[in-house]
Amino acid sequence: MVRNLVYVRIKEILKEENKTKYWFVKQMEGGYQAISHLMDNKTTAIHFETLEKVCKILNREPGDVIVLKRKGKVKNE
Repeated sequence: MVRNLVYVRIKEILKEENKTKYWFVKQMEGGYQAISHLMDNKTTAIHFETLEKVCKILNREPGDVIVLKRKGKVKNE
């Protein structure tokens, strides 16, 4: 069975737009560590308010920011 993971594409979008992580953190006006974890896909949840803010800052739709990413076969399932 192939496992899908929710993946946040902030880093990829910033690269496409030639923007820096520093720029994004400043725009988000939040804690560096929390935003860094979100960008590094080390978070387990996201509030709708946060997702809306990310979308506004990056001028993208939620489906552009959050995608399902396939991750190899899962054993014992």
